[in-house]
Amino acid sequence: MLNINTLARPYAKAAYEFASAAGQVDAWSAMLALTAAAVTEPAIISELANPKLTREGKVAFLKQMCEDNIDETFGNFLRVLGENGRLTLLPTVQEIFEAVKAEANRTVEVEVQSAFELSAEQLQTLAAALSKRLDRTVEPKATVNPALIGGLHIRAGDLVIDGSIRGRLNKLAEALKS
Repeated sequence: MLNINTLARPYAKAAYEFASAAGQVDAWSAMLALTAAAVTEPAIISELANPKLTREGKVAFLKQMCEDNIDETFGNFLRVLGENGRLTLLPTVQEIFEAVKAEANRTVEVEVQSAFELSAEQLQTLAAALSKRLDRTVEPKATVNPALIGGLHIRAGDLVIDGSIRGRLNKLAEALKS
């Protein structure tokens, strides 16, 4: 069976290439976010699952739901997805589109967990250091996790840096067990 990412990737890349060439990357990003959110709503899911509705009917329904917020070219994109029975892939297409956009812009979203709230200056200093290490523009998303006790837990894609006291205690416990 095919992986959902495998099915969604060509649509996301094509959408990004078109949006980039047209200078509408942010607009397409917003339209994808809207339609991806729409196809996860229970009422819309049940309507799209209706066997009496043709593929064209499903596309027309979705376009009607979002008509004030999508343009004609995006409507054509939805039509292609619908013709291939791929409207339910929209959340994954949107996720991959955003990843391709971030890669093209050389940006990375970094999740920073700390035991205590970080100041804006601390976040800025951390972002600058991570930007230098990752060779990308870093967009930090800070959250507070008191279970860390102290220090930071940083996740940037596949890279994880655990500088928390909880992480160090876990490593010490593992070392003592072996």
